[in-house]
Amino acid sequence: MSFNTPQEVANLAIASGETKASASPPKALVAGFLAGAYIAFGALVATDTSAGLDPAQWGGIVTLVTGLTFSLGLILVIIGGADLLTGNMMLVPMAVLAGRVTAAKLLLNWFWVTIGNLAGSLFVAWLLADQTGLFAKGTANWTRLGAIAAGKGLTETHWEQFVRAVGCNWLVCLAVWCALAATTVGGKILAIVPPIMAFVALGFDHVVANMFFLPAAMMVHAPGGLTLGDTVLNLIFAFLGNAVGAGVFVAGGYFYLYGTRGRPGSAAGAPTTAIPDRTAD
Repeated sequence: MSFNTPQEVANLAIASGETKASASPPKALVAGFLAGAYIAFGALVATDTSAGLDPAQWGGIVTLVTGLTFSLGLILVIIGGADLLTGNMMLVPMAVLAGRVTAAKLLLNWFWVTIGNLAGSLFVAWLLADQTGLFAKGTANWTRLGAIAAGKGLTETHWEQFVRAVGCNWLVCLAVWCALAATTVGGKILAIVPPIMAFVALGFDHVVANMFFLPAAMMVHAPGGLTLGDTVLNLIFAFLGNAVGAGVFVAGGYFYLYGTRGRPGSAAGAPTTAIPDRTAD
């Protein structure tokens, strides 16, 4: 079975980061909206499938099932070709390090994609979590959503939110990196699932997933007493941790090992036959 080498993956990541950073604000917003919605789909099914599992009886199987089903979100993002902030936190910095994107373009891309991700997450939270009755008061789903949101927004300290977010996006971006190595749809899916399942099972914080979990819990008045202030602070620390996990441990590490300045085939860049993957996130 063929696959892209780490050097080829680095070139694909740089090319993808350049493509994303060059997108117009309307396209970044729409691509971000879709990605936010897709992550919310994963969060919906993860909450629903794990709601009936009593931790006292099932133990770690609860978080394992949550992580396995949550993987749907990133699968839809990558195969469908949307823009997820956490993935762009690795891809666009790779292009910056290669000298093919400016820091200003990076910040603008992150801004528009963040707005799009938030809009998509909130829309699905309102339409498919609140309006459908899936999280009606007293149901197992309602209780499970409240437990997830309270754990992230109330139980964790801000330092824990930050550090968990670092670990989260280290794993998420490894899923993206490995998906770039795969050359088939099936291979990409198989590459995505284990790292995503791992970060969810470990209880790490993903800023876009939290854009769904915490607002949805407030919309349906889930147990726990989460406030808007708790939600905003969680998203801030999750954003910062996710940026460090992606930028330092994946973009920085792999660019040092395999990245080159300039364009592949130029005097400043190593030759390659890799074709830029426009669907990576």
